[in-house]
Amino acid sequence: MSNPTCIGCNKPRDQDRRHGGTMKIVYICSPLRGDGSPEAIRKNIQRARNYCEDALKERVIPIAPHIYFTQFLDDMIPEQRMLGLKMGLELLLVCHEIWVYGKYKISEGMQAEIDFAERIGLPVMYKEAK
Repeated sequence: MSNPTCIGCNKPRDQDRRHGGTMKIVYICSPLRGDGSPEAIRKNIQRARNYCEDALKERVIPIAPHIYFTQFLDDMIPEQRMLGLKMGLELLLVCHEIWVYGKYKISEGMQAEIDFAERIGLPVMYKEAK
């Protein structure tokens, strides 16, 4: 019996944990804090939701940790921010690509995600909001 391949990258599904499903998993990288105000954070979370909706239209599974993690971590508390960034990097390990939004406003956190993605060989795609 032949081994099915991952739809995201055509590698054997059992090769590593990124290759088990039938849909491409995409990490959504976009700003969170902005100027640090609650309003800026709220707007950036809404933008991230919009980016996820755009990704769904391309039939991929969007992973946007800054939408989820902000439900229980406070980005303004340094220890919680560092934990959120670390968890986001862990999530990158199961993704097929990273899609970067806000190309001209790359934050420190975004740059860390991009650098990590490049180190592990993930394609980095720069996207424009639709």
